[in-house]
Amino acid sequence: MGHSGTPGAAPPFDPELNAALADLGVESREPVTPGNLRARQQQDAAARPRPTAEELRADGRFAVAELRVPGPPDGPEVTLVSARPSGLVGPLPLLYYMHGGAMVMGNAWSVLPRLLREWALPLGLAVLSVEYRLAPRAQYPEPLEDCYAGLVWAAGHAAELGIDADRIVIGGKSAGGGLAAALALLARDRGGPRALGQLLLCPMLDDRGTTFSSHQLAGDGVWGLTSNTTAWKALLGDRHGAANLPPYAAPSRATDLSGLPPAYVEVGSAEIYRDEDVAYANAIWQAGGQAELHVWPGAYHGFDGLAPRAALSQDARNARTRWLQRLLAQAAV
Repeated sequence: MGHSGTPGAAPPFDPELNAALADLGVESREPVTPGNLRARQQQDAAARPRPTAEELRADGRFAVAELRVPGPPDGPEVTLVSARPSGLVGPLPLLYYMHGGAMVMGNAWSVLPRLLREWALPLGLAVLSVEYRLAPRAQYPEPLEDCYAGLVWAAGHAAELGIDADRIVIGGKSAGGGLAAALALLARDRGGPRALGQLLLCPMLDDRGTTFSSHQLAGDGVWGLTSNTTAWKALLGDRHGAANLPPYAAPSRATDLSGLPPAYVEVGSAEIYRDEDVAYANAIWQAGGQAELHVWPGAYHGFDGLAPRAALSQDARNARTRWLQRLLAQAAV
């Protein structure tokens, strides 16, 4: 397959999603480059909400605590933000979640109001959101090792956390989805905690930037090829694009996808990650594994965050929730 795709030939955006895109400021649609990365990180840290534990408790609806747990060997402690609906008797299933932000931005707190409202409350889930180290200050494997150390700690302290160690779903969005996929591979290969499932929302999986969609949608105003390459180089440094890069650094590099927890993979038809994410789900099936794949038509990267009320965003949220429900119900049988 050649890269004959031109911007004119890209799948059109869903009309409702396109309207939300028009409301975005010009600055937020500028590509991230090595030259502006530091400024963009500072801008993100200032603009992205960072709700306090008190705010997250929402007048007592949720029990919230910030935990400092042992980090990876030779690494600092890892902060996990623990939240669950108040008054539920455990042990609860756990969603172990990695935030998005291209490995260079984001925080563990900002994603929690939504996770609590959409999943923890209706499904009776506990949530742990991981504050992993960001690139380029931290580079592979440090962010992933932070996530792994937190997962091992959580599984080993299930009783005191009031969670069921046999019902841990790992998940994340964008960079967090890539970390969740890498975490599933790493836990399998190290004999670590086995997750019940992996929730991979528009995951960032391939550092090479060579898929058809990464060129067809290179100039996408939400997250294009320039921004993506900047983020991968921040994470990998000199190892970016290297032939021998481990699959834990970029899960698209994995040649063995057997023995993994059931995966939920979703992506938009109009974003650069489309082809790598579809290929990942397909490779799981080819290895005899379980995956549910959704490609949302006319959706750009992170569409449901920008246009939460769009019909497509509601359908995507419902589909994720139903997958989680089915997974947890099967585990309870």
